Amino acid sequence: MRRTLLALCAVAGLLFLSAAPANAYEPVNIVHTERVQAGPYGMTVGFSTWPLRAMQSLDFTFIPDGGIADKSGTLSLFNPELGRYSRPQPMARHPRKLDVWGLDIRSLQAQGDWKFKFTITGPAGAGSGELPAVHVLEQPGPPMGVSWAISTIPLLVLAALVVVAWRRTRARLRGGGLPAIA
Repeated sequence: MRRTLLALCAVAGLLFLSAAPANAYEPVNIVHTERVQAGPYGMTVGFSTWPLRAMQSLDFTFIPDGGIADKSGTLSLFNPELGRYSRPQPMARHPRKLDVWGLDIRSLQAQGDWKFKFTITGPAGAGSGELPAVHVLEQPGPPMGVSWAISTIPLLVLAALVVVAWRRTRARLRGGGLPAIA
């Protein structure tokens, strides 16, 4: 018994020591970049999909020259549909690329020319800049109304089946159509 327990402990120890941490998420693939000057700071804005389309999820990365270690920043997005900038949000580390700032799996809701406004604070002071025209194409696939209509068809069929089954069962119970239990 003692040998078996010792062998099991040794195997479990070797298993845990030799196991490498798994990459649970795929890396962020940047396929297009743009350069922005925000005061004294240069920054590269990366996109995981290009060209951009409305309602299509993608990753954004914001990489200031010299890294993010001693800097902080905010981001505002200009929505062409609303005609105004969003409330400034603090720049946060990208959850899958921890050495840069970023937005993970975000979509731009409307087509048109979006603007990205940055404010960066660091050792050289504060600076702001803007990526002036990020052209976003129309949404891929059918319009939202058609997509919703198609996706509700199974729900409507299920509701019809429940109504038919309920009416048949109710008619049998009222008419005495069920056999007696012996």
